[in-house]
Amino acid sequence: MVPFGWRIVINAVGLWIVDGLWNSIRLAPPDESVLNQIAQYLVIGLLLAAVNTVVKPLLKVLSFPLYLLTLGLFGLVVNAAMLELVAWATSWTSFGLEIDSFGSALGAALVLALVTAALSVPFKRRGRTGKPVTPA
Repeated sequence: MVPFGWRIVINAVGLWIVDGLWNSIRLAPPDESVLNQIAQYLVIGLLLAAVNTVVKPLLKVLSFPLYLLTLGLFGLVVNAAMLELVAWATSWTSFGLEIDSFGSALGAALVLALVTAALSVPFKRRGRTGKPVTPA
C-alpha cells in the first residue's frame, strides 16, 4: 500500500510525463516558473489522489459487470473518467488541467497507470523470502 503523500508525488510525476507526451493535455495557464509548475502538478496530483480514493471505488462497484465483461480493460475508461473529473474540477480555479478529448484522456490514463505501477514498486512489502507479503 502506497502512503497517501507518495501517491500525490507519483501522480504529479505521471502527470508531468503525460503533459510532455501529449499536446492535448496541459497545465493551464502555462507558467514559465519551474516552482509554480511543480506546485501545480502537486496540487493536481493531490486532487487526483483524492478522487481516486473517494470516487473511483464507487465507480468500480457500479461498473463491476463491465469490468467482468471486458476482462478489466474498462478500468482504463474509469481512469480516463477520473482524469476528466479532475480537469473539470480544476476548471473552476485559476490553474488546472486541460484535456481536449476523451481519447486523449484514455491514452493519458494508460500512461499514468503504467507510471504509477512502476513508481509504486518500492512500496510493495516483501517478506524474508523476497516474496510480496499479502495483508492479513
